[in-house]
Amino acid sequence: MTLLEGSVGVEDLVLLEPLEQGSLLKNLQQRYEHKEIYTYIGNVLISVNPYQQLPIYGPEFIAKYRDYTFYELQPHIYALANVAYQSLRDRDRDQCILITGESGAGKTEASKLVMSYVAAVCGKGEQVNSVKEQLLQSNPVLEAFGNAKTIRNNNSSRFGKYMDIEFDFKGSPLGGVITNYLLEKSRVVKQLEGERNFHIFYQLLAGAEADLLKALKLERETRCYVYLNRKVSRVDGMDDASNFKAVQSAMAVIGFSEEEIQQVLEVTALVLKLGNVELADEFQANGVSASGIRDGRGIQEIGEMMGLNSEELEKALCSRTMKTAKENVVTALNVVQAQYARDALAKNIYSRLFNWIVNRINESIKVGTGEKKKVMGVLDIYGFEILEDNSFEQFVINYCNEKLQQVFIEMTLKEEQEEYEREGIPWTKVDYSDNGVICNLIEHNQRGILAMLDEECLRPGVVSDTTFLAKLNHLFSKHTHYESKVTQNAQRQYDHTMGLSSFRICHYAGKVTYNVNGFIDKNNDLLFRDLSQVMWKARHPLLQSLFPEGDPKQASLKRPPTAGAQFKSSVAILMKNLYSKNPNYIRCIKPNEHQQRGQFSSELVAIQTRYLGLLENVRVRRAGYAYRQGYRPFLERYRLLSRSTWPRWNGGDREGVEKVVGELSLSSEELAFGKTKIFIRSPKTLFHLEERRRLRLQQLATLIQKTYRGWRCRTHYRLMRKSQILISAWFRGNMQKKRYGKIKASSLLIQAFVRGWKARKDYRKYFRSGAALTLANFIYKSITRKFLLGLKDNLPSTNILDKTWPAAPYKCFHTANQELRQLFYRWKCKKFRDRLSLKQVENLREKLCASELFKDKKASYPQSVPIPFRGDYIGLQGNPKLQKLKGGAEGPVLVAETVKKVNRGNGKTSSRILLLTKEHVILTDTKKSQAKTVIGLDSVAGVSVTSFKDGLFSLHLNEISSVGSKGDFLLVSEHVIELLTKMYRAVLDATQKQLPVTVTEDFSVRFKESSVAVKVTQGPERGRNGKLSCKKTGSRCLDVTV
Repeated sequence: MTLLEGSVGVEDLVLLEPLEQGSLLKNLQQRYEHKEIYTYIGNVLISVNPYQQLPIYGPEFIAKYRDYTFYELQPHIYALANVAYQSLRDRDRDQCILITGESGAGKTEASKLVMSYVAAVCGKGEQVNSVKEQLLQSNPVLEAFGNAKTIRNNNSSRFGKYMDIEFDFKGSPLGGVITNYLLEKSRVVKQLEGERNFHIFYQLLAGAEADLLKALKLERETRCYVYLNRKVSRVDGMDDASNFKAVQSAMAVIGFSEEEIQQVLEVTALVLKLGNVELADEFQANGVSASGIRDGRGIQEIGEMMGLNSEELEKALCSRTMKTAKENVVTALNVVQAQYARDALAKNIYSRLFNWIVNRINESIKVGTGEKKKVMGVLDIYGFEILEDNSFEQFVINYCNEKLQQVFIEMTLKEEQEEYEREGIPWTKVDYSDNGVICNLIEHNQRGILAMLDEECLRPGVVSDTTFLAKLNHLFSKHTHYESKVTQNAQRQYDHTMGLSSFRICHYAGKVTYNVNGFIDKNNDLLFRDLSQVMWKARHPLLQSLFPEGDPKQASLKRPPTAGAQFKSSVAILMKNLYSKNPNYIRCIKPNEHQQRGQFSSELVAIQTRYLGLLENVRVRRAGYAYRQGYRPFLERYRLLSRSTWPRWNGGDREGVEKVVGELSLSSEELAFGKTKIFIRSPKTLFHLEERRRLRLQQLATLIQKTYRGWRCRTHYRLMRKSQILISAWFRGNMQKKRYGKIKASSLLIQAFVRGWKARKDYRKYFRSGAALTLANFIYKSITRKFLLGLKDNLPSTNILDKTWPAAPYKCFHTANQELRQLFYRWKCKKFRDRLSLKQVENLREKLCASELFKDKKASYPQSVPIPFRGDYIGLQGNPKLQKLKGGAEGPVLVAETVKKVNRGNGKTSSRILLLTKEHVILTDTKKSQAKTVIGLDSVAGVSVTSFKDGLFSLHLNEISSVGSKGDFLLVSEHVIELLTKMYRAVLDATQKQLPVTVTEDFSVRFKESSVAVKVTQGPERGRNGKLSCKKTGSRCLDVTV
């Protein structure tokens, strides 16, 4: 039981103390602020709209609540739905769930939650699942055609709905029947500021495909239609386009054919297009005011789409035919009358379409007459309304709520009385405010307000709302629940809020002032016979079926029943239905007017609690005994308060309860013992029990803590004692082991000495002569074998760069170890060379040659080592002009690159292309493809190069050669290492002589008959930028800075 323990506030208002309006509101607000939106009044559920999604729904919570009884968990709508379903399934009692509250209080969502719970817990199977899906899918269809955005609610139901869900004997759904009440059809033609028409109009325009809109002759924009509020076309959080798709899908699931869906949308489009029919003033020949269609295009489109004669429709809108016994009299309508006729037609078409949709859904979900069935009814109907201007709609809505309140009070008292009788408790009559006199004031067959309204509508002569009010003032002048300006004046009362055209009724929820203007017209709800006949003549099957009275064969002069009479009859049938079922109530409350989460307006909630009669409900529940509970759960909860029942009780439950309450010395007037339950009169007694239980729990908790601490200390002591004994045993054992080890070591040492002494004695006698050599050879062979086997297991990898080698364990193996290291390294190198291709071998030879020439001599050498020699740096293969320079018989070009030639006269540089072949060095201008200088390799006398990172080198030529007579060449190359290496090898191959390569910073260069001394120095950048500068100093000196 969780009603009092660990809850926020009081979960059941029957236990509220003190019982008054302020404490009730405070309790609701406290629970709402902690997101506890549900509260009980006995078996009545109060639901406060949270305006947000709370994590208290879904399969997990459904499974949780289906396994517990009503009061075992926190208040929840699932608990009420579970009680209703289990009572229907297990006790074979028909149920009804009455959901009431004002617009925006969450009635529609509550009905959805009830249906989803029932659908989740009932049986499974293909047929059952199909029925459940049809029942659930009826909601989006009815919401689209019957819900609209109002000032108070973005998804307000503008009709009352009662759904009977029918089950078989196993509790599986078979089908259902839906009954709708009082659709607010006036919304079709007019909406208040900030409100919208019914959802389906906006969903159709937003979600329909272009082809469908074209077929319906509609435009996408809502501002094109007079019947739609142009200022409010969209609702936050509502996607009209996706909702339209959902409605189409739901209609298909329910069983609507594609043709029926199309016809429904066509009739919906007809209503929109009727609003755009403009009427203009006209005058007949005799000067009488008449009316006509301003633009016939709209009428023409309606005629084409619905198969109507546009001329007949225009005539029916602008005139009226009155049938008499002798002739038919045609009367022209002025503009105001014609507009009334047009709007009346639009309202009737939509209202009848809605009724047709409800009937069509019923056809799909109805149950066969031969099957035995159980019924659960769900009533989602408008709550009590008090607006600034209350008219006929508010009057009938409040009348319906008066009847529901009457049912609620009577059935609540009946249920209380039945429970008292079952338990054998004497029933005392409960005083309560009986609203039967108010219901009688409204619905009395001869002297009720509805009867007077019908009488006034049928009375010949001049009839108006004023004459109707005068009749009421005369008839109810002394009625205690009726007021008007006339009755107040008669009693000499002054009330400035009461208008001359108003009357007031003192309802159970408060006084409501009604404006009688429009009562007569709204009650008549007349549609001219001409319009009915035109609609029946339509070649559109659905539209024609909506107006059966238009058939001339079925024409009747009998006046149709008024709206009030129809509603009264529907309410009577509803009341009869509710009285035949076991009721379950959900009272929905709206916490604020702004639909904001977390806001709680006490003033607004106070008004709604008065409308819903919550305080009256609590008083009725508490009129006898406020609290009752079965003997077993009561004993389980409170047996700890008695020494006789705690900790064990072996007797009966009732005897145990009597023992408990007897030892607590509770007043006998506060208690009553039924057959299966104990009854407690006042909440104070229950709170006293809870307080005693709380204190007893603290005592028991202290006792448990004391006992636990003692047990823990004893257990800790035993563990420590056991550990100490174990440690001592291990310590003593360890000491003895150490002592034994010392004795054993001493014995072994003595034995060794003795055996050694005996061995030495025998050795001296028999083996001394050759023992040393034998032992030495044996030991040397052993350590040699160990060394070689260890070397075998620890050989390094076969990578030639890996020069690691295990050290010799003894100095005597040092020389052998070095020899083995050399042999292994050479073997690795041979293996590596065997795997190389000829090209790789050649590249390595070039790298080896470069190493011999420049290693530790040239600063740029280390950078060139990892870079492979390419040879061609100018794209020689793609340049046939340069290929011609080398000639055909000289073989491949070893190096082709762009170098810079230093002018020995002034130190300036110019670009040249250098080609190195096996026989020549060819220099040519970069802009011309002709050889400028061809030097044979046998003419090259030597090369001078610096030790820096620069690419400067001098090519010394023999003086006797034709080219050498001009002097030496001073060149700069970016690949000087590669160029000189390949030139060295080419000269060696061509002349069988080594090319002298001199690494120096001071060398001389021949220039014709003279020579120039070249001095190379390193600048501040140390050659990092690769640039050099040459400066001529004197006639025979050239300074180069790199």
